[in-house]
Amino acid sequence: MGFNCGIVGLPNVGKSTLFNAITAAGAEASNYPFCTIDPNVGIVAVPDTRVDALVAMYVPPKIVASIIEFVDIAGLVKGASKGEGLGNQFLSHIRDVDAIAHVVRCFDDPNVIHVDGSVDPKRDIEVVEAELIFKDLDTVERKLGEAQKKAKAGEKRLKDEAGLLERVRDHLLGGRLVRYIAIQGEEEKLWLRDLHLLTNKPVMYVCNVHEKDLLTENEYVRQVRLAAEKEGARVVTVCAAVEAEVAELPPAERQGFLESLGLKESGLTKVVHEGYSLLNLITFFTAGPKEVHAWTIPVGTRAPGAAGVIHSDFEKGFIRAEIMKFEDLHRLGTEQAVKDAGLLHIEGKEYVMEDGDIVHFRFNV
Repeated sequence: MGFNCGIVGLPNVGKSTLFNAITAAGAEASNYPFCTIDPNVGIVAVPDTRVDALVAMYVPPKIVASIIEFVDIAGLVKGASKGEGLGNQFLSHIRDVDAIAHVVRCFDDPNVIHVDGSVDPKRDIEVVEAELIFKDLDTVERKLGEAQKKAKAGEKRLKDEAGLLERVRDHLLGGRLVRYIAIQGEEEKLWLRDLHLLTNKPVMYVCNVHEKDLLTENEYVRQVRLAAEKEGARVVTVCAAVEAEVAELPPAERQGFLESLGLKESGLTKVVHEGYSLLNLITFFTAGPKEVHAWTIPVGTRAPGAAGVIHSDFEKGFIRAEIMKFEDLHRLGTEQAVKDAGLLHIEGKEYVMEDGDIVHFRFNV
């Protein structure tokens, strides 16, 4: 399971610069709106020091990291939901992603044009979110009309669905994002999911700051945090220009460069970690002398479901899972030492997988 994140924001906030840096996909970055006409897609490995430790231990010929897919979506402007600035095309691209990284400009630079003439994070956030709300309103009102016609037949389920759509419409008309609406029961949750609404996707705000503001928050970042607190959203601070510099360095030199700036990790690492938390994802591993493989699953996945991520036969014929904790293996150094310490766990179908589990599945088909 991969993580698919759409990078959105107004034009010239640093979206494509950040995308280029973290994916090295070569998307055009220019000081003009709409330089990104088609969504650029880049796939990168998820940074995970546990993978490095397992590789050092087993020295396998094959290494498979978890992946994250970034989709760089062209800048939105006022009226995008009505087709301004090719907006409808871009809004449709957002519909396909799992989560949204909303890049907000939090730096002053007279050489970089702002589409609205000045830097104002609160206003910029409201512009983008208003366009997402308008687009969702179009979707909901169309579906509501269809549901109301069907509900006249008298079937309770159809009336209930129309009732949900009315609540969602009123919620959007109040300027609220759908992910904050109260849902009653699993059936409503499924109906809402099937609408694929833009404002129902989890969001993190990515504050793009000047290098000098990376270690101390400026007033612009504080404005974003205030907006995020009202929504219970996450905030990540990065400098797209610094990320671009890091991407150009040989891998062996990157950490030293970051440390010279007083940073412990790159902006990519922060974005990925927040994204995993946003989507309630965890990583488990299969490891041995042939391969070290990181696998991504949702929090709460039981052992057979995790086995099925590797291969459907593993889930169908699941017998048991033999599990070591990464911390135990890393501390003790070998699988045999883990076994001798009584820390190899044999788990059945009801076991809920935990982040960092190293597992060998037994199955029979």
